[in-house]
Amino acid sequence: MATTNVDRTKRDPSPRFSLTASAGRAFGAIPPTALVLVGIVSVQVGSALAKHLFSAVGSFGTVALRLFFAAAVLMLLWRPSLRMNRRTWTVVLSYGVILGLMNLCFYLALARLPLGIAVTIEFLGPLAVALAGSRRWPDAFWAVLAAGGVVLLMEGRGDLNLVGLLFALAAGTCWGLYILVGAALGRHTTEGNGLALGMAVAALVAVPFGVADSGTALIKPWVLVAGLGVALMSSVIPYSLDLEALRKIPPRVFGILMSLEPAMAALIGLIVLQESLHWSQWIAVLCVVAASAGATRGARPDV
Repeated sequence: MATTNVDRTKRDPSPRFSLTASAGRAFGAIPPTALVLVGIVSVQVGSALAKHLFSAVGSFGTVALRLFFAAAVLMLLWRPSLRMNRRTWTVVLSYGVILGLMNLCFYLALARLPLGIAVTIEFLGPLAVALAGSRRWPDAFWAVLAAGGVVLLMEGRGDLNLVGLLFALAAGTCWGLYILVGAALGRHTTEGNGLALGMAVAALVAVPFGVADSGTALIKPWVLVAGLGVALMSSVIPYSLDLEALRKIPPRVFGILMSLEPAMAALIGLIVLQESLHWSQWIAVLCVVAASAGATRGARPDV
């Protein structure tokens, strides 16, 4: 089937094929480490931009816009086939629902917490996945270090919103599930087809919440433009860069680089949103970064 598709595009190149091929050649000239770092910056700038939308359409409306536009762009780009077996559809639907809930919970947390703190708490989800089932004593140290970071976050300043923290933990739980289901998605689908369909399912989960909460405010021209920007910065660009980077570097190296995300979120929050953290909270963020990098580095190599 893959050979047939390639032959067809050689005979009659489609705009989609030309676009993805051109993007692939452009990405190929960029070192994979740079791709990951640009993706991290992109997603955090997108989150900062999303926070500016909260006053106009709320957190639900912002999630709806992000996922709707991300799904539209990815569906147009990949044009995935809907002809899949029941098992594949189960994986795609699970992936999409988890992705939708993760975004809803994260944006609810972001409305109540500084960006750096929301991302740091959320990052405990993938860290738990990295540590799950391990019997190595260094991993116990990384777990304690991460727990210490969480304690510092709580003690660093007394005005952290409890509901926001709970939403961030819920988003982290979804992120852990997202990693596990995402691995299954990669086994059952090819290229970006599973991502596109999963994003469409996530949009179906989030859009009703956004419409119910924000109504016609969602269709204001400037809101639509900002929503498209959030979708590109937070979903389309970073996911595409990550996919290309994973073709060139081992998942373990990718995971170590991704461990920088809480620190980058705190930095972007400071620069873009003027969200200053207490010194102890900066230490807490760095504790979680170090714990994540250490746990990922010590993980068993992928076979």
